[in-house]
Amino acid sequence: MAQRLSRGSLPPPDSVVTLDPNPSPPEQRLPPRQLHPLPKGLIELYGLLAVLFVLVPEWMAGGALVGFKEGRDGSQLPVTASAWRRVPELRLAAMGLAELRLLAKALRIQGYASLRRDRLTVQLLKRLQWLQSLPAWLRRG
Repeated sequence: MAQRLSRGSLPPPDSVVTLDPNPSPPEQRLPPRQLHPLPKGLIELYGLLAVLFVLVPEWMAGGALVGFKEGRDGSQLPVTASAWRRVPELRLAAMGLAELRLLAKALRIQGYASLRRDRLTVQLLKRLQWLQSLPAWLRRG
């Protein structure tokens, strides 16, 4: 039955347990899973759907943008161009921080170098509104 092992002795070689990564017996192991190829018609259907859902809308959008260019002077999108001239927030939003600081320097805003972008934009908008409220003969040309 069970043998008692004395200290320092090894068990008999037939009782050594080996660690198998697949503990089930070889006859119960499953074969590797085989991937079944998709039918050719299904692959062609997926290709057609890709063209319909991706390429056709891009083609339509490109055609619409070309339509904006025809018969227009100046900007390609005239509504944006007129809003760009009317709304100073749009111009300031498109500027980088260095451009905003140069504009602040030109408008003589004190402490512009230490202001964050959002605070600098607010200060610039205030100054621009103040300048527009001045009579034309007081404005610097």
